[in-house]
Order: sequence, then structure tokens, then C-alpha cells
Amino acid sequence: MKQIEEVMMKVREATASKPTVGLILGSGLGDLADQMHQAVRIPYHSLPHFPESTVKGHKGQFVIGELEDKIVVAMQGRYHHYEGYSLKQVAFPVYVMKAMGVKQLIVTNACGGINTEFNPGNLMLITDHINMLGDSPLIGANDEALGPRFPDMSHAYSPRLIQKAKELAEQHNIEVREGVYLATHGPQYETPAEIRMMRVMGADAVGMSTVPEVIAASHLGLEVLGISCITNMACGILDQPLSHKEVIETADRVRNDFTALIRSLIRSI
Repeated sequence: MKQIEEVMMKVREATASKPTVGLILGSGLGDLADQMHQAVRIPYHSLPHFPESTVKGHKGQFVIGELEDKIVVAMQGRYHHYEGYSLKQVAFPVYVMKAMGVKQLIVTNACGGINTEFNPGNLMLITDHINMLGDSPLIGANDEALGPRFPDMSHAYSPRLIQKAKELAEQHNIEVREGVYLATHGPQYETPAEIRMMRVMGADAVGMSTVPEVIAASHLGLEVLGISCITNMACGILDQPLSHKEVIETADRVRNDFTALIRSLIRSI
């Protein structure tokens, strides 16, 4: 794809590093990128075909550097459909990371808990997802050099990496849940009736991201691990209003566990 190569020309001007692990860091979870050594930061606005990241808690840059003796590229902030971007735009950075050399992708997000056994602050390993965005980043002409026209989604979230994450969480005495992530386009939070519907559909958590990037990663043949931070209970479960401030505050509270788990995962894969 010509657009990918145009971006890679700019990336190569900034660094010769070839990362093998990619991170997408969600709301309030971007501090991990600040822990990289010999890091190079490339603002999205300096790259062709990249829009601006406009959401609080998303710095809007690639960070490429060393973490746990691996070369890693982190998206410190992501794009969302509700910002007015197409799903192709939202997923485009995943194609760029693949071109950089990424083989494993760890995708994180902050989301609302639908499963009433969950609590704010829980980390959930995503086992599967439900796409309620009403669209796909793969709609349109397909480039067979990137991936198949009809990619299989049976194991969009790697069973190997899920098992590895469970083992490492136990070693670090970190409680993790497992569940299905449902994506809506937002930006409004869901109504109580919508949450009841989503629970019947089999969703354990709901958010406004992740699914487009994972579809793109499946298209590219990347091995994916998804981790959700349950930052609040979804609408109607508790008798209180929802706010983005609560999302950021809860993500900040679980930062140490989140960071420990991600760092140990990078070390082991």
C-alpha cells in the first residue's frame, strides 16, 4: 500500500529500530510508553495520512524503544470512530506497525463492566469480541499483499498469549478476568436498556475502541492479546452517572498491576 510506504519513509528518518512487539495503549494507560529506554517519539501529526488524536489521556504519538530487552513500538494514544474518523483511519496504524516489523500486538483499553461479577479496577483478558460499530476497516478494495479478502476471526485473540498472560498474572499475584468485549461507536455512554441487551448477547464489557485494530491485525496475521481495564460499571448497574474522569482515575489506580503484567508479557514473548 502506497500510504504505508509513505509513512515508513518518515519513520525511517527518525529511527532505524525494527520493533517486533506493538502496544496500543488506551485511556489513562499511556504511561508505560514513558518507561522505554532510548526511546524515539514520533507525533502522529508529523506523519502523512495520520489524523490527530483528540481525546484526553491520549498523547498521540508512536514511541519506539527498548522495553524488557525487546524493541517495542507503542501507540501512546489511539484514534476512535467517534472522533469522526473512518474505521480504515482508526486501523491504519496497525498496518504501519506491521510494516515496522511487529509480530505480536498487545491492545489495551479502558471500558465499562457489563458482567455483574466484575468490579472497577479489574483487568480482563479479551477472549473474543462483538462488533457493533456497524462497519469494518476491511470494507473496500483488498490488497492481497497485506492479507486475505476474507480473514478468519476464529482466534482473533491468541489462545497462546491469553494462557501466558494468565500464568504471569498468577506469578505476580494479579487478579485477571476473562471475557467478551463489545464495541460501540459512542461517544455517548450506553443506556441501561442497551446494557441489558448486550448482557443477553454475551458481552462482559463494553467500550468504543479495540475491535477495528484487532480486525486489521487478524487481516495481517498478527498474534494479538487484548487487555481491558474495567474502569467503571456500565450504565444501569450502579445508581450513579458515568464520566470520563472516573475512567482516568481508575486506570491510574491499576497502573502498577497493568504495567507489571505488560512488562512481563513482553519479556516472555
